[in-house]
Amino acid sequence: MSIVAKILIALVALEHVYFLVLEMFLWTAPRTRAAFGMSAEQAEQTKVLAGNQGLYNGFLAAGLLWGLYLGDAGFQFKVFFLLCVAVAGLYGAATAARKILYIQTVPAALALIAVWLGW
Repeated sequence: MSIVAKILIALVALEHVYFLVLEMFLWTAPRTRAAFGMSAEQAEQTKVLAGNQGLYNGFLAAGLLWGLYLGDAGFQFKVFFLLCVAVAGLYGAATAARKILYIQTVPAALALIAVWLGW
């Protein structure tokens, strides 16, 4: 696998580690609330749900990092977790905010293309 694919996968993984931190630890912080357009009350009421969502984002990051660690033997891991990220992004774009398509789905799709084409 090329360096381009590795870099793109690492960026997608780091993005999901960032989501984990936001959703599990910083959900009620003013900057996070502003980014998601929530009041303090809304953030407090959804804190447990956001933490659960953050954990899932952590699993996506872990799967991608494990695939990178395995090198060529991790091809299936990389493809599977990139597809999971892309599908989750499509669902989020359709149900929550269109910007999720660009933040989550596009990077995953680019990484997936790079993996498949051996870039």
